Amino acid sequence: MEAVIKSVKIAGMQAAVPPHRHSYVETPDIFTQEEADKIYASTGIHSRRILPKHLCASDMCIAAAQRLLERLDWAPESIDVLIYVSQDADYALPATACLMQHRLGLPQTAACLDVSLGCSGFVYATWIASQLLNSSSGKRALVLCGDTSSRHLLPDDRGTLPLFGDAGVATALEYDENWPDSYAVYGTDGTGGQHIAVKAGGRRVPTMPEREPRSTEEEERLYKDSRLYLNGAAVFSFTLRVVPKLIKETLALANIEADDLDMVVMHQANQFILEHLRKKAKVAEEKYLIDMADFGNTSSASVPLAICHKLTNFFTNETKKVMLGGFGVGWSWGAIITDIGPIVAPELIEISDDFEPLTLVQS
Repeated sequence: MEAVIKSVKIAGMQAAVPPHRHSYVETPDIFTQEEADKIYASTGIHSRRILPKHLCASDMCIAAAQRLLERLDWAPESIDVLIYVSQDADYALPATACLMQHRLGLPQTAACLDVSLGCSGFVYATWIASQLLNSSSGKRALVLCGDTSSRHLLPDDRGTLPLFGDAGVATALEYDENWPDSYAVYGTDGTGGQHIAVKAGGRRVPTMPEREPRSTEEEERLYKDSRLYLNGAAVFSFTLRVVPKLIKETLALANIEADDLDMVVMHQANQFILEHLRKKAKVAEEKYLIDMADFGNTSSASVPLAICHKLTNFFTNETKKVMLGGFGVGWSWGAIITDIGPIVAPELIEISDDFEPLTLVQS
């Protein structure tokens, strides 16, 4: 599906990550040094940030949002829309976005909702928030994206352990009737759902305790099914089949060429995949951001995280034309071509272990 986004601009970005680093290079009981070197050469990932168990993805997003509002000098009560993108909701219910509304001090007139998407979540939520602003009296929105992907991994799964890290990001959107149009393309193919999946934990394969104790075999099955299954070959095939076409279609919708872009920031899946995409799409190396060495794959947070980490001063003095894209679990994909800047410098902070967790409000 194609979309033209009118009169909405990105006003700022902020990322928050845990200070705790973990590197598969430092796990000789799982990987030899030679294996670790090969993993780094193909994935571009050296270490990941791991969030302590008493905190959730929402806490990283809250920390990022609070800092972003402060730097933009936006009063919390001026926010009209909040979208929280995560596949790691704090509770089965209520929606985490409702709790974020209270914690951030947003007005009760704000529209707040959760979106359960992974790698494509940032570009989807940016479009959704923009459309909500365009069709309402709202002027400002927050798009918060975060996952604790490391918690889905089996501790000895050599295929996934080196890849996934934890992060939370906040993006501020603002209605501006004079802002130039943005252009977006989206798609979905549910036949790919089997290839990146956590089978247990929802209503289809519940992990809720029962009155009668489960057998040891059943507990072991649920333990494994509650962890991430990843078919790397299928992911690679899907990416090369769909994403170059996505880039081409988005450029055609915007009526520009790849050379007209100042930067392309795609979902940071792994270096090998991103390099293949760049070459197939014929994007110049200096206009193509790859940044996952210190963070790994952070799901829906990866695009804003890469911007906050590597493009701190890129948007501060002039307007840049960029493509932002996401692809993966679902299968789900999307890309936006938009102008950004001048804006306050995107920033990366670390969330402290004593950060106050988001909780249900006690009346």
